[in-house]
Amino acid sequence: MSSVAVPFYQRRHKHFDQSYRNIQTRYVLEEYAARKAASRQAAHYESTGLGKTTCRLCARRARSLAHEAMQESRKRTHEQKSHASDEKRIKFASELSSLEREIHMARHHAREQLDRLAIQRMVEENMALERHVVEEKISRAPEILVRLRSHTVWEKMSVRLCFTVQGFPSPVVQWYKNEELITPASDPAKYSVENKYGVHVLHINRADFDDSATYSAVATNIHGQASTNCAVVVRRFRESEEPHPAGIMPFHLPLSYDVCFTHFDVQFLEKFGVTFATEGETLTLKCSVLVTPELKRLRPRAEWYRDDVLIKDSKWTKLYFGEGQAALSFTHLNKDDEGLYTLRMVTKGGVNECSAFLFVRDADALIAGAPGAPMDVKCHDANRDYVIVTWKPPNTTSQNPVIGYFVDKCEVGLENWVQCNDAPVKICKYPVTGLYEGRSYIFRVRAVNSAGISRPSRVSEPVAALDPVDLERTQTVHVDEGRKIVISKDDLEGDIQIPGPPTNVHASEISKTYVVLSWDPPVPRGREPLTYFIEKSMVGSGSWQRVNAQVAVKSPRYAVFDLAEGKPYVFRVLSANKHGISDPSEITEPIQPQDIVVVPSAPGRVVATRNTKTSVVVQWDKPKHEENLYGYYIDYSVVGSNQWEPANHKPINYNRFVVHGLETGEQYIFRVKAVNAVGFSENSQESEAIKVQAALTCPSYPHGITLLNCDGHSMTLGWKAPKYSGGSPILGYYIDKREANHKNWHEVNSSVISRTIYTVEDLTEDAFYEFKIAAANVVGIGHPSDPSEHFKCKAWTMPEPGPAYDLTVCEVRNTSLVLLWKAPVYEGKSPITGYLVDYKEVDTEDWITANEKPTSHRYFKVTDLHQGHTYVFKVRAVNDAGVGKSSEISEPVFVEASPGTKEIFSGVDEEGNIYLGFECKEATDASHFLWGKSYEEIEDSDKFKIETKGDHSKLYFKHPDKSDLGTYCISVSDTDGVSSSFVLDEEELERLMTLSNEIKNPTIPLKSELAYEVLDKGEVRFWIQAESLSPNSTYRFVINDKEVENGDRHKISCDHSNGIIEMVMDKFTIDNEGTYTVQIQDGKAKNQSSLVLIGDAFKAILAESELQRKEFLRKQGPHFSEFLYWEVTEECEVLLACKIANTKKETVFKWYRNGSGIDVDEAPDLQKGECHLTVPKLSRKDEGVYKATLSDDRGHDVSTLELSGKVYNDIILALSRVSGKTASPLKILCTEEGIRLQCFLKYYNEEMKVTWSHRESKISSGEKMKIGGGEDVAWLQITEPTEKDKGNYTFEIFSDKESFKRTLDLSGQAFDDALTEFQRLKAAAFAEKNRGKVIGGLPDVVTIMDGKTLNLTCTVFGNPDPEVVWFKNDKALELNEHYLVSLEQGKYASLTIKGVTSEDSGKYSIYVKNKYGGETVDVTVSVYRHGEKIPEVNQGQLAKPRLIPPSSST
Repeated sequence: MSSVAVPFYQRRHKHFDQSYRNIQTRYVLEEYAARKAASRQAAHYESTGLGKTTCRLCARRARSLAHEAMQESRKRTHEQKSHASDEKRIKFASELSSLEREIHMARHHAREQLDRLAIQRMVEENMALERHVVEEKISRAPEILVRLRSHTVWEKMSVRLCFTVQGFPSPVVQWYKNEELITPASDPAKYSVENKYGVHVLHINRADFDDSATYSAVATNIHGQASTNCAVVVRRFRESEEPHPAGIMPFHLPLSYDVCFTHFDVQFLEKFGVTFATEGETLTLKCSVLVTPELKRLRPRAEWYRDDVLIKDSKWTKLYFGEGQAALSFTHLNKDDEGLYTLRMVTKGGVNECSAFLFVRDADALIAGAPGAPMDVKCHDANRDYVIVTWKPPNTTSQNPVIGYFVDKCEVGLENWVQCNDAPVKICKYPVTGLYEGRSYIFRVRAVNSAGISRPSRVSEPVAALDPVDLERTQTVHVDEGRKIVISKDDLEGDIQIPGPPTNVHASEISKTYVVLSWDPPVPRGREPLTYFIEKSMVGSGSWQRVNAQVAVKSPRYAVFDLAEGKPYVFRVLSANKHGISDPSEITEPIQPQDIVVVPSAPGRVVATRNTKTSVVVQWDKPKHEENLYGYYIDYSVVGSNQWEPANHKPINYNRFVVHGLETGEQYIFRVKAVNAVGFSENSQESEAIKVQAALTCPSYPHGITLLNCDGHSMTLGWKAPKYSGGSPILGYYIDKREANHKNWHEVNSSVISRTIYTVEDLTEDAFYEFKIAAANVVGIGHPSDPSEHFKCKAWTMPEPGPAYDLTVCEVRNTSLVLLWKAPVYEGKSPITGYLVDYKEVDTEDWITANEKPTSHRYFKVTDLHQGHTYVFKVRAVNDAGVGKSSEISEPVFVEASPGTKEIFSGVDEEGNIYLGFECKEATDASHFLWGKSYEEIEDSDKFKIETKGDHSKLYFKHPDKSDLGTYCISVSDTDGVSSSFVLDEEELERLMTLSNEIKNPTIPLKSELAYEVLDKGEVRFWIQAESLSPNSTYRFVINDKEVENGDRHKISCDHSNGIIEMVMDKFTIDNEGTYTVQIQDGKAKNQSSLVLIGDAFKAILAESELQRKEFLRKQGPHFSEFLYWEVTEECEVLLACKIANTKKETVFKWYRNGSGIDVDEAPDLQKGECHLTVPKLSRKDEGVYKATLSDDRGHDVSTLELSGKVYNDIILALSRVSGKTASPLKILCTEEGIRLQCFLKYYNEEMKVTWSHRESKISSGEKMKIGGGEDVAWLQITEPTEKDKGNYTFEIFSDKESFKRTLDLSGQAFDDALTEFQRLKAAAFAEKNRGKVIGGLPDVVTIMDGKTLNLTCTVFGNPDPEVVWFKNDKALELNEHYLVSLEQGKYASLTIKGVTSEDSGKYSIYVKNKYGGETVDVTVSVYRHGEKIPEVNQGQLAKPRLIPPSSST
């Protein structure tokens, strides 16, 4: 359950469900269901109880009564049968009569009920309308008139929380405890709720310590919400306190569950260690605990501490103890969580504890270089509208210094953070004003440096803006029977109108930027609420300025800002209520804004001492002035790196700190700085460099004591050396013995034993002995081993060998390890022939033999193990008599390679010596690097040399040869089993010897072997490049075994700085075929390189040389720097281009095609260096050989391009790519032949690779589907379209690398519209073809002399044959002898006018028409008299017909 105090105003911003509408109903139903279930259970109990008899007499009496009842029933049945028929008739008549009456009455009642319901519905509708109008007028949101008040009570007392609220509709109230909804039905014995006339009451019966919380009440209706809250504190009784008057408090208080009164034995099976984490992560610290005895209802108390401060369940930490495990979980880590964590198991017998440090690093900054977040944000001196916020600064070892901080506030329950200060505050303290009384706030802080703003700190605990004096002004008096009287001092105040002035005005805090004033309220103060006004005056000014003129202060605290630095001020305060303002208070003493707390001085001498393999203890002298210190920050740096890292991320309060997480064997230096609210001190002086190693201690105890042999009077013992030597070499061992059942131990040796095997003499035969052994080093004698098992002193006579001893496990990897042992001391009756290795997993019973055949070596590599499993091992020796005694079982081995495991590596040093090397960071001063071959220690100084420096060791081969092949191993003492092996095989030895030979007999390394290149003039350059050449190096060129000298024919040079040696041959001819060699010598180093130029290789270089020579000559005059090439423009034009060079004004450039010159509109500008020829709309006719020529008095050059074949096809593909990008969407065009799909492009050629597809099937051009196009369009003609032609059509044009698709869905309405248009056009074309027409023969104008005969003849056409009618001046011509009309063969129509006169002049028309339409042709006839001038007429101009539409009936 959350412990965060939630104020009343938070509920305004939280959405609640509508369960309040039926909450009372739900309580009633729950109570009814409970009562019903109880009554049903009782009835069931009664029925089951009555159905059983308790004795035989009662059972016999029950059976007799049942028999009599059955006889009586049979008798009555017999008598009734005789009257059955009469009764049935009477009953039928009676029932029929009653049924008729019931039907009549039901109809009457139904009619009345319907009338009543209609009237009721009408009344309800009218009332609802009126009620809605009234409710709209009086509706309002909830308003709290009397708020909740906080209570402090003793345990077992009842608490009554009440408040008054008004609103319409009546608000529904829900109660909350620490944001959790209180449901009285879930715990009726604890909570009860009342509501009378707007006064809502929550009863908490017999409060206990868990009832301490923040209680909130939320009133809700449809118009809004209102809330109020209070705190309830339940105090526990102690002997020194008296919670009730004498006689009321019970004599025996219940004992706390947390106190343990039983003896327990607590053992930590697994402890948590030093932990490193990052802000924002989740983490759990765990300890496995064995508690004896294990009691379910009683157990020890598990307590977690951080820096000796008890940790409780909260939003950030969760505690758990059970099932043999104690855990502390962090939901969201912050640097506030850094510290020393201690788990204490508290029992009556004492306290068991374990501790470890938790380091919390800064999370990655949101802005690179920004500082880490501040920490430990706390609130002090909270009042009605004021609180002081403090925090601790972050460690900025690796960032720029912090220049200030921003403080943010947020109301509890909301998420809108508001920045409190406009400018960064420079000290770690800030007074926040302007809070709203009664509301709760949380705060956070952000640090600022030159790079940016840090992440926000962890939020503070909630703090309520309340006056702490209010609780002191309320007194509770307890009377008899649990009753109490609450007295407020406000009720005792007199009728004070204007309050008196405040008293005791003083500065409670002074800084450079602000002064916090404090004062005491006036006495008496009156019953009305008080506010205060503060006035300031600079000393000597004589004028007063009101500081808070806009906002009145409710708290007797106020922070005054905007003060001039270094100037003294005086202050006074005035109190006010609704009646008026008091006189000013007494003036304070002069106060000068300044920082009282100064930056601390630097800590003193820093001393670092060894601790463990990964940690160092750092101690320092405290600074001279350590007042108001927050603590210290420690930094560390690797010697020589000059890079400092923070060791802690939260200030520590003591002057000793263990720095963890260091690298074993590395050297570090340390420094310390002190920190307080003002900032950081200077860094202390750096400590002396220290190497990270474990501190010197006594060695650990030996183990694995084994009896190796016994002759009846002495025993030979073997044991394993301690795991840890304590940082110093082990000097020897001491053995103690005692007989079985004896208490006293006796010393075996007075001087140390250097080996791990020893024979104990002077023993009693057949007696049982046990032994213990202790190791010693320069520090002292370590703890002795556990006593061995009881060994019987009886001579061994068995034929099998004794046990092997000193089992050692090394080279533990993920799936394998190596097991070493020593040969048995007792061999048996015959020599040992081999060994068997057995192993098994821990907690299993079956042993597995690793080797089927006994191994003759005293080492064995066990493979195929399971990573992450734990194994134990033993060894048995074998001789001719059989398998001997098993060795002692090894200690459990966890099979997994340690992180950062190192392996032996091979190499050759600068002098060419071959070595094997190994590095061990875990090595200490007491560690020894033990080299071995075949797991036997190397002692041959003639063949090997061992050099060890610090944590590195090398094994040198003095005279390496094949006898050195084999397995080499190394182990490092005084470490956690660090070991490795290396197999030196023939291939590796050969590689090392080759490398050694190269170092001892050096060669000049070459960057490039001898090579050649042909230069521009046809010269051939031979060159070689070495890694480096000294000025004293020598060289020579040899051609066909003859050295050549530097001269005109062979120009030889050397660039020592770049290591390049070259020879340039001016003329390369057929005589130069052969082998070329360069020999170099630089001191002792030599090298050479050869190049063979014979046959085809020589011919190729000779041809290239001649070509380059010709090119050089060509370029002496005007020439083409780039020969003819083509490209396609965005306008789909083909551009033939070339680049020219070395031209002048007299240079002539010409274009040719197929040998003929090409005329261009504009001569090219040769100064630009480029010439172009444009071929628009490329087609086959443009094929041919194109040639460009350049010429002047210096020479002539030609460039040719054959535009045909593949070149032509490539151009078409390029045109397709450019044109395809411009392809328009497919469009529909209807014709009389069918539907045409068109795609418009910038350029189209039928040779382009295009495809048309219908429903993803490729279309071939034919009668049905015709494919074609024009210069800018590609089309598909669908002839006589049908329903089968519906579907998706795709047009795709292909280029060299891509294709372009356009798709059209010809279906649905699109197809229907296109088909309709096609049919219309087809019909129109058919009508146009078959309508009546005048094919020809009639002129436009005819002139004729009067008296002559005029014949107008024309050919007509139509299918069916048209009707032919002649008109004169738009009137039908009346036929007579003067006007004759004829139509021959249905197509030759003529009009003959005999003896024309001037009256025959006019417009004559022929009308030709059939059912498809027709046309009219007009002829103007002009008659002139003899002797008149003939009118001018345009000869040869035919009359233009006028169309006649078909009649509507057709």
